[in-house]
Amino acid sequence: MLLTIDVGNTQTVLGLFEGDEVIEHWRINTDPRRTADEIAVVLQGLVQQSPLLAETDISGIALCSTVPSVLHEMREMCRRYYGDVSAVIVEPGVKTGVPVRMDNPKEVGADRIVNALAAVHTHGGPAIVVDFGTATTFDAVSAKGEYVGGAIAPGIEISIDALSSRGAQLHKIELVRPRNVIAKNTVEALQSGIIFGFAGQVDGIVERMSEELAEDPEKVTVIATGGLAPLVLEESRSIDEFEPWLTLIGLRLIYERNTP
Repeated sequence: MLLTIDVGNTQTVLGLFEGDEVIEHWRINTDPRRTADEIAVVLQGLVQQSPLLAETDISGIALCSTVPSVLHEMREMCRRYYGDVSAVIVEPGVKTGVPVRMDNPKEVGADRIVNALAAVHTHGGPAIVVDFGTATTFDAVSAKGEYVGGAIAPGIEISIDALSSRGAQLHKIELVRPRNVIAKNTVEALQSGIIFGFAGQVDGIVERMSEELAEDPEKVTVIATGGLAPLVLEESRSIDEFEPWLTLIGLRLIYERNTP
């Protein structure tokens, strides 16, 4: 079994592959204070509680992280607890097969390169990946499979936190679709602004990026991923595909490229 780990700023997503299929997955909070030993306890607890994995051995690990302190502890966890397992950490020097056409390629988050690889593998290029996480990121992949750039916007939860902290009468709300765009109360007004506002943001940025990315914008495949993507899927006019495990798929592909 291949264990894939995507460490984000807010949440960490873990998935176990049997071949090219995700057979089990988990989502936990990313805690920069958690030590390598604590990470190992959490991981082993998740694996042991799953009825699917009672007899399972982890034969490989692939991970990427946007949080340097957590990456350090993840590296130590792999060394101490899985020293006999082949581990691939996405960082400079690891073969991804994705040319990065940026002013400074080292500035691009590892997860964005992983997503670009998975997008080309699953749907071909040109493509745009919209990842709904702590930030909402838009990543453009050319027809040749090159990472050519992107955009970063504040994420949905960041925006809600900002509203609730700066508005005296605005509180955190449940993120569900309101009855109408024109709301009749404060809760639904916030829901309308968040849900339909972010859907409109996605459509606007995707439309502009598609025009720059391809001569025929209709040929650009728009792939949504990330834990918050389902909030806007039905309201966005531009999203073609939803792949919740896109980053994990990319990690699997990179692992295969970097191990015998």
